[in-house]
Amino acid sequence: MSNQMIMYIMGGSVFLLVAIIVAYVVINKAMNKGEKKYIRELRQGTKASKFSSEILYQKLYMIYLKVPGIKRYLIKLRRRLEIISVQDEYQTRRKAAEILTRALAVLVPLTIVIIALAHTNFLILSILLIFELFMVETIMDGMVNKVDNKLLKEQVEFFSEIRHAYHEYNMVEEAIYQVSQNDELEVSRQGEKIYEILISDDPEEELEKYYDIAPNSYLKEFAGISYLTREFGDRKTESGASQYLKNLNNITEEMQIEILKRDKLDYVFQSLSVIAILPILFIETLKNWSLSNFSFTSSFYNGKLGFIIQIAIIALTFICYLLIRKVKDTSSNSNVKDTQNPWQQKLYRIPPIKKFVNLFMPKKGTKDYKKVTNLLKDAASKDKMEWIYVSKIALAILVFILSLFLMHRIHVVSINYVYTSPTSDYDLISMSDKQAKDAMDLTEQDNKFLDMFKGKINTTKKDIELKVRYSTYYADAKEEEITAAVDRLYTKVQTINSEYVKWPEVLVALVFTTLRIYGSNLDAILPKNFKKA
Repeated sequence: MSNQMIMYIMGGSVFLLVAIIVAYVVINKAMNKGEKKYIRELRQGTKASKFSSEILYQKLYMIYLKVPGIKRYLIKLRRRLEIISVQDEYQTRRKAAEILTRALAVLVPLTIVIIALAHTNFLILSILLIFELFMVETIMDGMVNKVDNKLLKEQVEFFSEIRHAYHEYNMVEEAIYQVSQNDELEVSRQGEKIYEILISDDPEEELEKYYDIAPNSYLKEFAGISYLTREFGDRKTESGASQYLKNLNNITEEMQIEILKRDKLDYVFQSLSVIAILPILFIETLKNWSLSNFSFTSSFYNGKLGFIIQIAIIALTFICYLLIRKVKDTSSNSNVKDTQNPWQQKLYRIPPIKKFVNLFMPKKGTKDYKKVTNLLKDAASKDKMEWIYVSKIALAILVFILSLFLMHRIHVVSINYVYTSPTSDYDLISMSDKQAKDAMDLTEQDNKFLDMFKGKINTTKKDIELKVRYSTYYADAKEEEITAAVDRLYTKVQTINSEYVKWPEVLVALVFTTLRIYGSNLDAILPKNFKKA
C-alpha cells in the first residue's frame, strides 16, 4: 500500500472521529437542555417563590447542630418529637428547630435583663444564669406538651372515624388504612405505622417494638386490641354489640378524661411558673432600692444574715419552681434519657473512676446488691447499677463543691462586713452626714489594727492594748478611750479570726456528711478508727 493511500485513510479516520465528537456534543447538549427544562418545570411547583419558614427551620436545625451548648437541647428535643413524628425526619427537624428558636427568643432577652439588673453581684448573677437553663427546658417541655396534647385530641377524631370505617369494611386493618390517608394529621402517621404492623410477617414482634416508641398508652391499647381483633376475630357482647368497638369507646372516654385533666392543669398553673421565679429576678433591684432609700439596711444586706437569706430565697424559689413543673408535667413521653451510652457509662469506662466507683458499689450476691437490683426491677428502670452509683458520687461531689463555695462566700461576707461597716455608737437611722463620715473614718482606723492581728488566733486584749497605747492614733487619748478601743477591736478580731478557725471543721464535716449520705458502702472503705468515731 502506497504512502498516499495511508494518508487518505488516516485523514478519513480523523475526520470521522471529529464528526462523532461533534455529534456527541450536539446530542448531549440537546438532551441536557431537555432535562434542564424538565427539572425547571418540576421545580416551578415546589420551589418557594418567597420567604418560607419551612426552609428557614431546616437551615436553623443544621446551625443549631453545630453549636455545642445548643446541640444538647436539640438532641433532647429530637428524642421526644421523633416519637410523635414516626419516621418523618423532615417534620422532626422542623419542629425541633421551631421549638428551640422560640425558646431562644425568650431566653436571650431575659438574659440581657438579668445581666442588667444583677451585674453588680456576681454570685446572684451566676445563680440566675444557671437557673435560666432550667427555664429553657421548661419552655421546651411546654411546647412539646402542646404537640402531645394536639396528638391526643386528634386521636379522639381518629378513633371516631375508625368506628365508622369499621362498620363499612368490617376489617380492622382496612379501616385503619382508609382513615390514615389524611396526611395532614400527626395521628395519621401513627395509624399508618399500626397498619404496617398488622400486615407484617410477624405482627406480634413488631407490636412489641411499637410499644417502646408509642407516644402514649392509648395508642398502645388501640394497637393491641386491633391486633387481637385481626388475629382472633371480633366478638359480640351480651347486647350483641361489637367487642372491638366497645373497647374503642372505652379508650376514647379515657382520652377525653385525660384531655379535660390536662386542660384544667394548664388553666390552674397558667403563668404560675413565671410568678414563682419573679422573687429572684428582682432580688438585686429591691436590694439597691432599699440601700438607696434606707441607709440603715446596709447593715443587713452587707452582713452574713442578709447573704444567707438571699441564698435561702433563691433555693426556695428553685424548689417551688421544680415542684410546679413536676405537678404540671402531663407528658407521657417525657423520659427520653439516652439508655445506650449515657454520660455515666462514659465516665465508668475510665479505669481510675471505675475503681473508685466500685469501692462504693455493693458486691454481687450481697444483701445490698439484691436490694438495689429489686428496686430497679420494680421501677422498670433501664439504668444499670454502676450508672446509679456514678450519678450518686457525681451529685455528692457537686453538693460538696457548692457547699464549700457558699461557706467560703459567707465567711468572706462576714469579714468584709467587719472591715466596711461604720463604727459608731450612734443610731444609724438618725445619723447625720458628719457622723456617718466620722464613723467610716473610725472604721478605717480600726482596720489598721485588724490587719496586725488578722489570722492570729491566740490574740489577747493585752496584745491589742499594747499596739493601741503606743500608736499615733491614741497618743493623747484618755484611759477610758483606750479601754473602749481595745474592747471594740478585740470583738472585731475575734469575729474575723473565728471565721478562719471554722474552716478545718467545716471541711471535715462536709466531706464525711457527703460520703455518709451518698455512699451506701461507706463502711467498707473507711478505716477502723473512723468507723468508731
